[in-house]
Amino acid sequence: MDADQPAHSPAAHSTAPEPPEPLDGRAELSEFLRTRRARLQPEDVGLPNFGRHRRVPGLRREELAQLAGVSVAYYTRLEQGNGRNVSGEVLDAIARALRLTDAEHAHLTHLAKPKQHKKKRAARPQRVRPALLQLVDALDGVPAYVAGRRTDILGWNRMAAALFGDWGALPPEERNWARICFLRPESRVLFRDWDQKASDIVSFLRMDAGCYPNDPLLSALVGELSVKSEEFRSLWATHDVREKGHGVKRLHHSLVGDLTLSYETLRLPDDHDQSLITYHAEPDSASADALRLLANWGADATRAGAAGAGS
Repeated sequence: MDADQPAHSPAAHSTAPEPPEPLDGRAELSEFLRTRRARLQPEDVGLPNFGRHRRVPGLRREELAQLAGVSVAYYTRLEQGNGRNVSGEVLDAIARALRLTDAEHAHLTHLAKPKQHKKKRAARPQRVRPALLQLVDALDGVPAYVAGRRTDILGWNRMAAALFGDWGALPPEERNWARICFLRPESRVLFRDWDQKASDIVSFLRMDAGCYPNDPLLSALVGELSVKSEEFRSLWATHDVREKGHGVKRLHHSLVGDLTLSYETLRLPDDHDQSLITYHAEPDSASADALRLLANWGADATRAGAAGAGS
């Protein structure tokens, strides 16, 4: 496991590449508000709808301003990306008017009132505490890994490698869920609900972008995926955001077939940019049997590798 190394290692070049442009915070705020407003209709928020042919999708600016209790001019300035002096109370009122989720509300706050100290934090290499890596290894029979910023995969156990693939064989900069999902075709076979997986990953990256708009590695990742994947470009343009929580994933593994696994996300108390993600099967289910087979196969493969190394 190579988790103590930085998640991204700069490649050697004869000339240094131009650093990527940071994400435009004003544009991000503007587009986020516009897309949230576009998904609501007057009748959704108790307003009369006086016309079948509205020039813009969703609520008009003046309707949203009325719901939030602010002037149209004030809201217009905010939607144009000028959130410098906006108060938390106004953001709360706009979030209620737009019916934002908790994740969307947090994202709006990050975009409107960015914290300058996060630029320095985003540049630091991501490292996993050794004790946490020991815990991950100790979760025998439970696929588990540690994820960080930009959907980077920072550490994992043998079961996670057996289930998701040999991340140790990838260069550190390729151990990233967004790159795996959009650039490696095998992910479309592994995740039976690939469209949902892809949407989730982009939503996590959007949350990250709100927290760290000046992160050059994030900007480079978004730029690369935007060039290489039309599906990524389309999902990025929706400005949807969510935080990883808990749920169910349906997988198809080449050795053990179909699995339905529940996952849990445990955010670390001393580093909210890192999370421990675990997967488990319902007891006495076919998926539990498949996980046991996978565990045995992983152990056999490890022993065979060790024997080969010593011969």
